[in-house]
Amino acid sequence: MVVLAALSQTFKVLDVTSPTGTMAQTSLQWLIFLTSLLSSTTNQASLTVSPSSSQMFRGQFVSLSCEDDSSAGWTLRRNTTRDTRTQCGADWGISAGSSCKISYVVPEDSGVYWCESREGATSNSINITVTDGPVILQSPVLPVTEGEDLNLHCKTETSSNLPAGFYKDGSFIRTEPAGHMTIHHVSRSDEGLYKCLISSDGESPSSWVSVTEKPMTTVHFPLVFRLVCHLVVFCPYCISTLIMVSLYRHRTTGKGLPVATVTTSPTQAEEGLDDEYENDITAVTREHHF
Repeated sequence: MVVLAALSQTFKVLDVTSPTGTMAQTSLQWLIFLTSLLSSTTNQASLTVSPSSSQMFRGQFVSLSCEDDSSAGWTLRRNTTRDTRTQCGADWGISAGSSCKISYVVPEDSGVYWCESREGATSNSINITVTDGPVILQSPVLPVTEGEDLNLHCKTETSSNLPAGFYKDGSFIRTEPAGHMTIHHVSRSDEGLYKCLISSDGESPSSWVSVTEKPMTTVHFPLVFRLVCHLVVFCPYCISTLIMVSLYRHRTTGKGLPVATVTTSPTQAEEGLDDEYENDITAVTREHHF
């Protein structure tokens, strides 16, 4: 809003009733639109879940939250096998602002969860699987970035350190004696469906693990600084518009200037000719009177 106010103040020097003012007003409207668009792209909620796991046992307590720097008024929604786009607090969960709590999850709570604003903007989505089975695979609910480590944990309701075999897309990877497996420096090829097997208890459901490309930079700029950086891109447009307005005004004011009449003094040669002409006239006159 500070940036928008500054832009408005800058263009107040122009007369909006003139053609130049119309041009400036159009430029201002474009800048306001682009600024609002850039602001809205940075104003996106991020959905988190606690405990941070894509699989859960029946009866667990689950808390979901829409984390955002603004007060956009985000609402939790979900798609399951029995309902679509239902809102937290309607027939599932307890709503608390931009958070939702489920005190006792059941397999029917399995599905896709996301945040949605009043304007229709959406956050990232999270897949949650609730099982009645004896084994779950704790895997990241959010995508893993290339180069990071992927941690998987196979556990039962009573134990979390049993030997377990891990599988990806149905193919066996390896067995870990304590039920923990780490894949170092993941790449896009590590993306897929994972599950685990504890021979004494059973097999877990499968969960999809996503791997995203590594961002170009890891520096996180403040919102205002990022907005200013985006606006710098449009500075040439602003400068060219102001130059055109200035040239247009200079041209229109130049039309009303009076045309100066320049007079020059006679040269010495012209003065000499005038003297001779006057002498001839005098001589003729005198001769006539004689």
